[in-house]
Amino acid sequence: MSPGQTPSRPLPSPGRRRLLGRLAAGSLVASQAAAASELLKPLEIAPSSRVPGAPVLEHPYGVPSPREATVVRRSARAWPLPGAASSMTPLADLYGTITPNGLVYERHHGGVPDIDPDQHRLTIHGLVRTPKLFTMDDLLRLPAQSAIHFLECSGNTGSEWNGPSGLPVQLTHGLLSCCEWTGVRLSTLLEEVGGVSALTRAQRGAWLLAEGADAAAMTRSLPLERILERALVVYAQNGERLRPENGYPLRLIVPGFEGNTNVKWLRRLKVVDAPLQTREETSKYTSLLANGTARQFVFEMDAKSVITRPSPGHRLTTHGYYPISGIAWSGRGTIRKVEVSTDGGASWRLARLDGVPADRALTRFEADWRWDGAPAALLSRATDSTGYVQPTREQLVAARGLNSQYHYNAIQQWRVQADGEVRNA
Repeated sequence: MSPGQTPSRPLPSPGRRRLLGRLAAGSLVASQAAAASELLKPLEIAPSSRVPGAPVLEHPYGVPSPREATVVRRSARAWPLPGAASSMTPLADLYGTITPNGLVYERHHGGVPDIDPDQHRLTIHGLVRTPKLFTMDDLLRLPAQSAIHFLECSGNTGSEWNGPSGLPVQLTHGLLSCCEWTGVRLSTLLEEVGGVSALTRAQRGAWLLAEGADAAAMTRSLPLERILERALVVYAQNGERLRPENGYPLRLIVPGFEGNTNVKWLRRLKVVDAPLQTREETSKYTSLLANGTARQFVFEMDAKSVITRPSPGHRLTTHGYYPISGIAWSGRGTIRKVEVSTDGGASWRLARLDGVPADRALTRFEADWRWDGAPAALLSRATDSTGYVQPTREQLVAARGLNSQYHYNAIQQWRVQADGEVRNA
């Protein structure tokens, strides 16, 4: 036996194996017989069937069951200023790919403003032919479009740069949500102002400055040619008007781009001929590489995936079948495939994708797994439509170093202990 090698446990004798097999079979037959006996009893009338239920319109705006009271947004840490904070989506408690409006993650720099939609205006100006001021009514009368896209903060999963944080999936990956957004195409609005000036269009160097009406005056410069055909100026999410914390009454949606570029409480769009180097693209939202240079204007969120069930906080209660379920996404297109490993990456197999993956939207995946009680290491790895493969943490650190806090998209590992506890370790 080599140094450090753990002695193997001796196998039971053939006679003992047969005895254990008969005992296990007998126990299974006994439990099945007990279950069958229960089924033969008269079906009990549940207490809820003995009295009338709650009246219609007890809650004019529907609310979840009180038994789901723990499924809420949470913050990973205490923030020094209440207006500059974030709250995270409970990914492990959600199903499908659409995030309910009340659970969409938040990230604010100056709190949530109270805006009267009747007084709100959107200005479009700069290098356009006819600058205009739009009311909300003006925007509602323009052709509408709906699209399903994810939103992800560029700081999502930043807790894992230095290795496993020990946090559950809500607090590692919860700065992520996916909604149906409804509004007006950016290209339609630019047509309303006569389009970009001929000189700027000929140079093909136009940028768009987006500014919010919050106390932080959130502003970002965006490359116009890259977003023109996808970007939406939206007033609704998941079929209802935007929630205040998600930009009411108006926000920008730039599919696939980091969350801060999807400016909330949108009040101004200015066409310019170069990025304006605002506070949010110089002192923030740039990544310092190992050699000391800054990685600036990296907009797309790279392909990523995470297993949401089972995940830290869960405990496997019995040996046997468990589906491994999670979500995958890419800011550069669609998800092509997701692979799952239960042995720490020693081997991989394809997971099933739920439906046809949509462009820059969450895709749910699932893989069959039988837990035999031994420790396991669960991983998922996404590949997107460009052929990009989600990297390991070691590959990501080798490329970018440890000085960054943004755009972490490495493969995430959860460990299943012998007692069934699932940990981020």
